[in-house]
Amino acid sequence: MTIKIDHIPEQKQVNGRDFPLVVTPHNDAVATDVAAFDAWVTEQQETLKSHLIEHGAILFRGFPVTDAESFERHLDHTSFKNMPYVGGAAPRNQVTASRIVTANESPASETIPFHHEMAQVPNPPGYIFFYCEKAAEEGGATSILHSGEIYRAFHDINPEFAGRLEEEGVRYIRVMPEVTDKGSAIGRSWKDTFQVQTREDAERVMTEAGMDWEWLANGDLLTRTRVLPAIQFDKETQQKVFFNAVLAVYTGWNDSRNVGTKAVTTGTGDYMDKDVMDATVKAMNELCVNFKWQDGDVLWISNYTVLHARQPFKGERSILASISYK
Repeated sequence: MTIKIDHIPEQKQVNGRDFPLVVTPHNDAVATDVAAFDAWVTEQQETLKSHLIEHGAILFRGFPVTDAESFERHLDHTSFKNMPYVGGAAPRNQVTASRIVTANESPASETIPFHHEMAQVPNPPGYIFFYCEKAAEEGGATSILHSGEIYRAFHDINPEFAGRLEEEGVRYIRVMPEVTDKGSAIGRSWKDTFQVQTREDAERVMTEAGMDWEWLANGDLLTRTRVLPAIQFDKETQQKVFFNAVLAVYTGWNDSRNVGTKAVTTGTGDYMDKDVMDATVKAMNELCVNFKWQDGDVLWISNYTVLHARQPFKGERSILASISYK
């Protein structure tokens, strides 16, 4: 067998499958020799992708991924097509010339709430990849949550409100600064968010995305997305999923420019139900998996099937990321 399945104490079973699936080297060469590892990834890429779709997340542990370049090379040996990071709210830095960026650089004391990556844009990535360059001394887990599981919990909490969000969809409202504010979890500037330098180019990108906007006197930009789905049917796994950024926005889009509870509305313009939001956050924390990063770990996530979050941490921590088209 050329794919060795292992286990970690933190994982659970979702729909009868390991979550996350844990893969470790099946021989010494793949564990220590970069060329052998790259060849193995190429040989097994379609099988690994099938496992990713089935399980929602794969944790690779014990492989020779030692820096940003080897992480990028690992992804280059797969069929996943690199996607530029356009539209996200989190401050990030480009690490390699091609596909590797820093993970959300929010302050270590802050929790990053559960979300599907870039669910607030019309065309989110299909897959996300994380690499642990340096694990934190304490905390810092990248929490993962199966979207089908939390959809069912959300529906049970309040079937009427769940049905309304499914029918109406949601809109997201965000004020973006002109210059990236790294002190804010959502402080990415409009220039970095849209990867532009001028207002004219930003307006072109927003028009293509169906957004409304207003330029503010201080150079900031008030944006409103078009109505986007809150509940989707995932064809790959044949189930309804909680594919949105509602809870991340409601609980986390707070800074000097934004108030999270007013940053997301139903498709008809009403704010979220506080009791439902509070109960859903509680369910998320109960259903999620928090595993302790080890240096060199790589985590693949199917973005349409799995939400992720980040726990606060102490000490130095370096997690790198990449996204791919579906």
